[in-house]
Amino acid sequence: MSEQSENLFKTALGELGGVLARIDEARIDAACKMLADARQIVVYGCGREALQVKGFAMRLYHLGLPVSVVGDMSTPPLGSGDVFLASSGPGETSTVLALMRVAHGAGATNLLLTAQAESSAARQADFTLLIPAQTMADDQGSRKTSVLPMGSVFEGALFLLFEVMVLKLRELTTASPEAMRARHTNME
Repeated sequence: MSEQSENLFKTALGELGGVLARIDEARIDAACKMLADARQIVVYGCGREALQVKGFAMRLYHLGLPVSVVGDMSTPPLGSGDVFLASSGPGETSTVLALMRVAHGAGATNLLLTAQAESSAARQADFTLLIPAQTMADDQGSRKTSVLPMGSVFEGALFLLFEVMVLKLRELTTASPEAMRARHTNME
């Protein structure tokens, strides 16, 4: 590996570590408790954030939690006791805002992951987990803070955050690694 590439990896990993170190662990724990106690969990994200959110949904399923992804034909209606988990790094994604209104109107709790504490989505959320990372909302000019393009540092932080949340949820649900593995699809 060239020295330039090695430096890019070190810089990117340092940025991700810095973002994750600034997330409030008490809020991570509260979000995990909310998910563990939910009657039903429905998740949503746009673009590359959707890939991270769908991966998290898979792990929630492996944990034995009742989870669906918006857009799947088998997604049930939300209601009281349910959690709608949405990711919107910039906090102004029109689809997320519309779905949050629907979830709220149905009596569900809106759990938002965002980088923008003062965004429209954050104001609409019942609970916000702030991920202080660059997104497409602030990736240009003096607001640019990452060597990674656009919202990549937010998306990378989502992946690592979700993996830690799975570990915390595994403790809350007492799901064994064997039980998780037994729920893995055999249709691949």
